[in-house]
Amino acid sequence: MFDLIGIGNAIVDTEVEIDEVFLQDESLPKGQMTLIDSARMAELVDHLGSRTMRRCSGGSAANTIYAAQAFGQATSYVCQLADDENGRHFFQEMQDAGIVTSQISALKEKQRSGQCLVLVTPDAQRTMCTDLGVSKDVGMELVNERNLREARCLYIEGYLSSSEQSSKTAVQSAAIASESGTQIALTLSDISMIEFCRDGLTAMLGNGVDILFCNTDEALAWAKTDRLDVAIGELKDMAKELYVTMGSDGAEVCTSKGRWKVNSETVRPVDTNGAGDMFAGACLAARLKDASAAEAAGFANRAAARVITQFGARLPNLAAYHQLNATA
Repeated sequence: MFDLIGIGNAIVDTEVEIDEVFLQDESLPKGQMTLIDSARMAELVDHLGSRTMRRCSGGSAANTIYAAQAFGQATSYVCQLADDENGRHFFQEMQDAGIVTSQISALKEKQRSGQCLVLVTPDAQRTMCTDLGVSKDVGMELVNERNLREARCLYIEGYLSSSEQSSKTAVQSAAIASESGTQIALTLSDISMIEFCRDGLTAMLGNGVDILFCNTDEALAWAKTDRLDVAIGELKDMAKELYVTMGSDGAEVCTSKGRWKVNSETVRPVDTNGAGDMFAGACLAARLKDASAAEAAGFANRAAARVITQFGARLPNLAAYHQLNATA
């Protein structure tokens, strides 16, 4: 039986060092993230030539599940992978961590796994080009219903709301989980999902979830207000437990038993990418070990503070997670 099953995108982050000229030649806005298709990704990779590429599996929910597994939970990850270099890398890395991951699909030859090309200039600026590839369409055939019914918790990333098929799979999975007594956790993921894919998010939230994660900006965007107390008042009606991350200000936690402000450690951030993913993974791992909501948020804050002191959305190795877990 799994403690936690995640459903989300499967993205391989590929980091390459380039110069300013490359960005100019490819007409890429420096320091920004651009969504591209598979053809454009293939073109960019070809233009990079023999430059060294460093790969790391990623994707929001994948990072969360990876953290939960490393913090001692038995996990599974539902995603769509193509039979290519990135798909095989993602599958192997997740398997090596002990995560039971969807098998690589025998898809059409030209279909590619999700990839985020991270172009790093000498000034350490990161320009990202993301191709969701086949990961954008997660079908119900990838979900093991028996595992889902027996799991303790299902985790859904809000990014799935950008795809009609993935959104439907998330809704159906949540319905199965609800019928079986499996807890449902969901993250709003990003302001862009709230602004452009609100209907999909609303469908995934259904009549409410057990655990809801978001940051301050997402909370304000959802409630269409500039007052966090108003936003929290609206969001807490949608979840038995609400966790609103506030960066260096810590997190707000709301449950039926009360509301708490949980402070964060003071650190010097290097890269805030992945902080929310880490928070969710650490928080879920702690809650599944029967920590209180406030205790779980405290551990999650420490984990998020640790990950932002380095580049990348994951800690450098499993030992780093295990060391942090000892403080839970």
